[in-house]
Amino acid sequence: MHAKYIFVSGGVISGIGKGTIVASTALLLKSAGYKVAPIKFENYLNLDAGTINPIEHGDPFLCEDGTEGDMDIGSYEKFLNEDMGKDNFVTMGQIYKTVIDKERRFEYSGEDVEAIPHITDEIIRRITNLAHKKNADIVIIELGGTAGEYQNIFYYEAARIMTLKHKEDVLHIHVSYVPTPPHLGEPKTKPTQLSVRTLNSMGIQPDFIIARSERYLDQRRKDRFALFCNMHPEDIISNPDLKSVYEVPLVLHKQGFEKRILGKLNLPNKIANLDKWESLVSSINKKKGEKIEIAIIGKYFGTGDYQLRDSYAALFDAIDHAGWQLGIEVKTRWIDAEKVEKDGEKIIGNPNGIIVPIGWGERGSEGMIKTASYARQNKIAYLGLCYGMQLAVVAFARDVLGWKSANSTENNAATKYPVINLMPKQKEFMERRAYGGTMRLGKWEANVKKGTIAYSLYEKSLTSERHRHRYEFNNKFVKEFEEKGLVISARSVVENLVEIIELSPKVHPFYLGTQGHPEYKSRPLQPHPIFLGFLKACAIIKP
Repeated sequence: MHAKYIFVSGGVISGIGKGTIVASTALLLKSAGYKVAPIKFENYLNLDAGTINPIEHGDPFLCEDGTEGDMDIGSYEKFLNEDMGKDNFVTMGQIYKTVIDKERRFEYSGEDVEAIPHITDEIIRRITNLAHKKNADIVIIELGGTAGEYQNIFYYEAARIMTLKHKEDVLHIHVSYVPTPPHLGEPKTKPTQLSVRTLNSMGIQPDFIIARSERYLDQRRKDRFALFCNMHPEDIISNPDLKSVYEVPLVLHKQGFEKRILGKLNLPNKIANLDKWESLVSSINKKKGEKIEIAIIGKYFGTGDYQLRDSYAALFDAIDHAGWQLGIEVKTRWIDAEKVEKDGEKIIGNPNGIIVPIGWGERGSEGMIKTASYARQNKIAYLGLCYGMQLAVVAFARDVLGWKSANSTENNAATKYPVINLMPKQKEFMERRAYGGTMRLGKWEANVKKGTIAYSLYEKSLTSERHRHRYEFNNKFVKEFEEKGLVISARSVVENLVEIIELSPKVHPFYLGTQGHPEYKSRPLQPHPIFLGFLKACAIIKP
């Protein structure tokens, strides 16, 4: 095998940060001069994350090639500053479907098709195929879920088989939670000991334990891990709570993590160049001069009695990236669109800026329409993303054109003024209830009109954004909108669809909606120009 392979598993609780560890490890190894390719294996039977409610599993991350992946795919892109795609994201549903499709085509030549070896073979094929396609020196494999779940046992079996056959080329990192119960006041290692025992029962001995904890582990805790987990103390790596996830690579680097990885894989030790990353972390931690508040009116915040940041993970990241570069401290206030619908716009108050993000369906839509009107009428900086752009169009139609019944046909199929309607190519999919992977997905190019806000942000006539939608601005009504002052500042190269709408700076300080999703293209070292422009406008506009 040309490539080396690093498996990353999780223990004790979900959401422990395996994706951040994979991204951080990949960054360290890339900074040391190695070609690295990460891949995420998810447990669910969905073929992708596109049909999953974001409250259930967080914000699906949208790739350039249209792949609707897991949030961890976004972490890979942001840390590595590289595009990910279908080869970097695998679900158990994809694995099962591939094996069953092969069986139907008689590709197994009459064999009994079984979980082992056929499922595990397909898992291994996906891993080695990525190594080949990317010409990778090192492939880092994130195993979804936690050790001991029945859904992911075949992933662990594939890891065991690869380790058995290629011991010198495979490592296993176990990321586990080390709690500090308040009534005891000391970190407890037993949960991770049991998690490692579960790994051992599957034939896997971890090479590293990365301990997620409130503080750095002391030597006593490392010695306990070494004794009970059959490891060396120096292979127990601390990953304490930090102000930002972007500090994690530097914390691992200070503990000699990538150096130990390269040593175990018998690869030359090269010094990682982390200058740019250190500058990034410095800008994150630096005291900010300007302070602004942005209200985000969405429909996926609530989960029981709690609010869920992960439903809009890419959006919050994009805001952070722009704020760090501009030296602006951004406070976000999350408001449920249904509450605006019920209680009125007064609950929005007077923030510096308003964002209406992605959404689907009628629930909360009237609250979002009220929000778009409120921002326009009160000269509050407004950014509409996909659904937020569409509903800003509806608000304009109702308020300015006087079409009180105007709507999107997604929410009212019988509306007299369908200013947002279903894309023609999507009608067949909807009739067949073919929802998964059938939207306008991935990278689409657009021509940007000179003299507009959009052009001043992109600084070029041809740009592209990632898309994830079925409905569009109805070109039938373009003339009426433009006559009343709505500016169409970008159209798609293919099909001439409306991509960006805005208001002239003469009538509003900053009012822009985009059909694409700039939040998915923003990176910590390269903030997206739309978010930079929006935050600049927010900083100028005082409440």
